[in-house]
Parts: sequence; structure tokens; C-alpha cells
Amino acid sequence: QVQLVESGGGLVQAGGSLKVSCTVSGPTFSRYTMGWFREAPGKEREFIAAVTQSDGVWYGDPMKGRVTIARDNAKNMVYLQMNNLKPEDTAIYYCVASMAIPHAESDVDYWGKGTLVTVSS
Repeated sequence: QVQLVESGGGLVQAGGSLKVSCTVSGPTFSRYTMGWFREAPGKEREFIAAVTQSDGVWYGDPMKGRVTIARDNAKNMVYLQMNNLKPEDTAIYYCVASMAIPHAESDVDYWGKGTLVTVSS
């Protein structure tokens, strides 16, 4: 069993940066590809980024070029650094764990409860 707890969300002005974190509990963290999705008001969840056990990374179209994902296997942590934030980036950001590359919701094995990021104009 894997439990995911996000932190670091909040209010930021457009053009600013924010780093959200995910604390992972469970003995098998290193076996999973970790990632981030987001859900904006009235929209479907979108794939943002993923990082494999060997630090291979994938980025989804919504924030490509503005985000960096990283993991620390020693600390059981996953991070998403977001730069040049826009009001349309306002969403709940979810940490996920998957035995595959989680491009779609159906690929995800575990979800966190999410952290809210609000970008003001």
C-alpha cells in the first residue's frame, strides 16, 4: 500500500513560481513511477509530469517547459517545480504513483488527495 500526501500549494501571482511536494509512505516507493496530475475547475484531470525509478522524465503538454519534476528516493519525496505560472494553471494538483507511465488516469495506481494552487492575475 502506498500513501501520498501533497503539500506546498497556495496562492501565487501570475509569473511567479511554486514548488509542490509529495510525501510518500510505504515500503515500495522505489518501484513506482511517480507523477503529477491536475484538475482545474470544470475541466478533466490532466497529466502534468512523471518521473521513473531511474529518473526518466515525461511532461504533458499543459505545462511543458514550465515545470520540472524530481524525486528523492532516499527521502520518499516527489517534487514539482512550477515556473511562470498563469491564471489558467489554477487547479488541484495530485501526486500519483503508477507501475506504468501515468499518461492517463487509468494508468494510476494510487492518488493523493491533492493540493490547491491558485494563480492570481
